[in-house]
Amino acid sequence: MTEDLEATGEIPILTDVVLGGAPRARAHAAATAILAQVLNLADSLLHQATKDIEATLFENVYDRLRAQLPEIVDRVLREHAANGGEEPDRAD
Repeated sequence: MTEDLEATGEIPILTDVVLGGAPRARAHAAATAILAQVLNLADSLLHQATKDIEATLFENVYDRLRAQLPEIVDRVLREHAANGGEEPDRAD
């Protein structure tokens, strides 16, 4: 600490004291490590969010199908009965 003041005339800053010898290289390494961990976390969170969205969509589709299925069955059976047991012509 005193060497910096005597050699350069500059007062060392906190990162120089904490990081030691090559503050920029160590700060860059720390920033790179932080960035890598943040990106890994973001990737993990996005994958989990995608799974949650898929599960929610599946549940919504399943609920709608369950709600509409009785009406579909009823309608098809009525149409089938009205046509004397023959399948009605469909343009679908």
